[in-house]
Amino acid sequence: FHLQTLQFLVAKEIGNVLSFFILNLQKKNIMSKYVSKIFVTVDVLVINKKTDEILLIKRLNEPFKDCWALPGGFVDENEDLEQAARRELFEETNIETEEMIQIGAFGTPNRDPRGHMISVAYQTDLIDNQIVKAKDDAKETKWFSLNDLPDLAFDHLEIINSIL
Repeated sequence: FHLQTLQFLVAKEIGNVLSFFILNLQKKNIMSKYVSKIFVTVDVLVINKKTDEILLIKRLNEPFKDCWALPGGFVDENEDLEQAARRELFEETNIETEEMIQIGAFGTPNRDPRGHMISVAYQTDLIDNQIVKAKDDAKETKWFSLNDLPDLAFDHLEIINSIL
């Protein structure tokens, strides 16, 4: 009689353990099917402290083709945010920088017509003797006075105003 009771309890416990694992596998399967529709981007504010100017790029592609914008772009999978900011800055302006300061995250829905984008913004100062030139998906680069900015793409004016 004790053997049958013991077998029953063991079977019941094995059933509980199996149920637990099956439930967790189902949860993981459900979670693995979830695909976020939110993307992460980075934007970089390059400030020339001597002239009180900010570097902008003219966009080569849509959205906002031919509009002025901050250098930036999408964060690649498994890429660190600051590394993405450094990469995008170099790809679009030829600038390499040592120090970057994260100034905020901007994620208002509809800030980008392509979908819900969250941008993490960084600030850096221009290092003397760097050659700034438009590359990749930047059509042109230009320094603008912080007191006389052109119309800007996305919510880049809001990002710039956050440091003023």
